[in-house]
This record gives sequence, C-alpha cells and structure tokens, in this order.
Amino acid sequence: MKNIAVLGSTGSIGTQTLDVVRSHPEMFHISVLAANASDELLEQQIREFEPELAVLSDEAAYNRLKSRYSGPTKLAGCRQAFIEAAAVDEVDTVVTSMMGFAGLEPTMKALEAKKDIALANKETLVVAGEIVTRRAKEQGVAILPVDSEHCAFFQCLQGEKLASIEKLLLTCSGGPFRGKKREDLKDATVEQVLAHPTWNMGKKITVDSASLVNKGLEVIEAKWLYGVRYDQIQVVVHPQSIVHSMVQFHDGAVIAQLGSTDMKLPIQYALTYPERTDSNFERLDFWNMKDLTFAEPDTDTFKGLKFAYEAGEMGGSMPCIFNAANEIAVGAFLKGGIKFLDIYDIIEQTMLKRECIMEPTLEELFEEDSWARGYAASLLTK
Repeated sequence: MKNIAVLGSTGSIGTQTLDVVRSHPEMFHISVLAANASDELLEQQIREFEPELAVLSDEAAYNRLKSRYSGPTKLAGCRQAFIEAAAVDEVDTVVTSMMGFAGLEPTMKALEAKKDIALANKETLVVAGEIVTRRAKEQGVAILPVDSEHCAFFQCLQGEKLASIEKLLLTCSGGPFRGKKREDLKDATVEQVLAHPTWNMGKKITVDSASLVNKGLEVIEAKWLYGVRYDQIQVVVHPQSIVHSMVQFHDGAVIAQLGSTDMKLPIQYALTYPERTDSNFERLDFWNMKDLTFAEPDTDTFKGLKFAYEAGEMGGSMPCIFNAANEIAVGAFLKGGIKFLDIYDIIEQTMLKRECIMEPTLEELFEEDSWARGYAASLLTK
C-alpha cells in the first residue's frame, strides 16, 4: 500500500489522480489532500478518501470548510500549511499537481523530506531545474514525470542509456489555432482559446497550449529531466495527439509511445513505476485509426515556443522571468484585460528588461519571480 499526497487535488490532474486511486484501492491510500480554495470539492474528496490531513491554502476557504466538517481528517489552512503538507511522515509519493510557480516551494519541501515526486507541475523544473534535479539526486529521490509527453520519453528510455539519445521529438497538438497566422488571432476570444481540439485541461494550461508557451515550458522541462542540450529537443506538431512523444537514438532508431488522450495513464504509470498495472483506460483501435500527421511548428506566429528556447538557452534566471511574465499575462487575458497576442508582447518586454543571473540561488529565483510579476503587471495598462 503506497501512501499518496495530492497537492492540487481539486484541479484537473488532481481529480484524475484520485480516479486512478479509486480504481486501485488495494494499492494506494490517500494520506494528504491539499487544494487552494475549492472547499466544497475538497470536502467531497475528504469524505470519500478519508485522508489523515487536508489543507486549503486560502484561509477563507479553510474557514468555510472548518465550519461544516467535523470528521476524523485533520484540517489546516494557509499557504505554509500547504507547503508543510508535502513533508508528512507517512507519505511515500507526492503528486505535485498544483499550477504555476507556486509549486516550487512545496516540491522542494518534499525533496528535503525525501519523498518521491510524481511531477505534474512543470514550472518547478522550468524556473529551478538545476537546483531541483541536483537536490533530488543528493536526496536519492525519484522525479517521475506525469506530463504525457515526458512520461512518453520516460517509457521510451526504459532500458536505454541517456547518452544514446540523439534527439527528443516532443509532440505538440498545435492547439485550437493550428494553421492560423497572427492576423487571424488579433481578436481571438477566451472561448476560442479554451476550445482545445484534443485535450481537456485547466484554463491556464489550455491558454498556454494555444500560445505554444506550454510546449516551450515542456522543452525546458525536458532539458532538466533528461540532461540533453536544447538543440537535441525538436518540437513536432501532431494534431491527433496519439503519439505522445518519441526518442531518436544515435543509430537512427526512433521509439515512440502511443496512447489515447487520457492523462490517467501517465499518472498511473508514475504511481506504479517500475511496475505496470491493469487499467480500464481507452485502448487505441489501429484498424479504425485515421492518418497520423506531423509538421514543423510556426514560431513566427506562436512566439511562446521561440521565447522559451531563448530563455532556456540563456539559462540562469531567465526561464523564471519567462514563466512569471506568462503567468501574469495569461491571468489578465482570462479576465478580459488584454488580447491574446498581447501575451507575447508582455513576455518579450519583461525578458528584455531584466539582466540574467547565471547561477541564481533559490532565494534569488523567488526575488526574480516577484520582480517579473510586478513588471509584467505594469505593462498591462500600457
């Protein structure tokens, strides 16, 4: 029986993680549930899974839950309680399914407590990849990727040496605007951006998918997970989202991982690794499968991917700046404060404004994140 902490249990990945646990009650026990402010959904999860601890980082939401719930689960509320939830003694694996830069601190807390990480919070590696991967190695902790593309790489590399990688072929659906040009996107609405053709995800990551920022974040994440150079990571547009990613080796062989568009498969693999477990997930039907197509991404229109490569190549604190500016811009877009293409301008101007710290400490990264958010926010009114 593996004891699991789910940080971000009310979000898309968190709820799907609980679906996996629900299917295998003999294998997993939920010890900790932690969320931001969705107190009603968290209460439902508490009553079903009966964890030892449940946390809401939003204190108002915590107070609402506390006024209603009087069961055996211990409740805690505030940001610090959310961070401490990553280090509960009984927990074996921490699923980091919270969104954005906010995932870095609890992930580091889990590493310090020597917990294995099922990593769905890609921003942790984007902003502090060198620090996080070094600390995980020092602590003897496994970082198991939950992103479908990185789980695909992970599966393709079983039994292989990382030194044999020639290229990581990172697939990309192209989002709802595949084939569009900048002129077509000037007045793109929130509803159009959120209409992803193949994946059902949270709002922020769906916007990132439309802008290709999400694919850029995954490029930086891949660099730290697999120790490759950026020129070894090639993004390939694959609108069917059947091939989740591929590895090309030095002898020219390419190994791909295929599957349905269901995040529960990579979640389950991260939780059961190195074993595979039965599932009732949808199977591919190769007799009735339509054509699989592949193409080069349009980085002139979808600048988010280009900016990510530039930030990654610069290294140091620049990926942190890139990520923070994007989080502010996406939040403003979802609230109707800016247009879709303004996201790119805010990212670019923020990156150009700040000098890069080449070997930042964790404390300096928190300072850079704060500065970038403030500067990006100042651009919203211009």
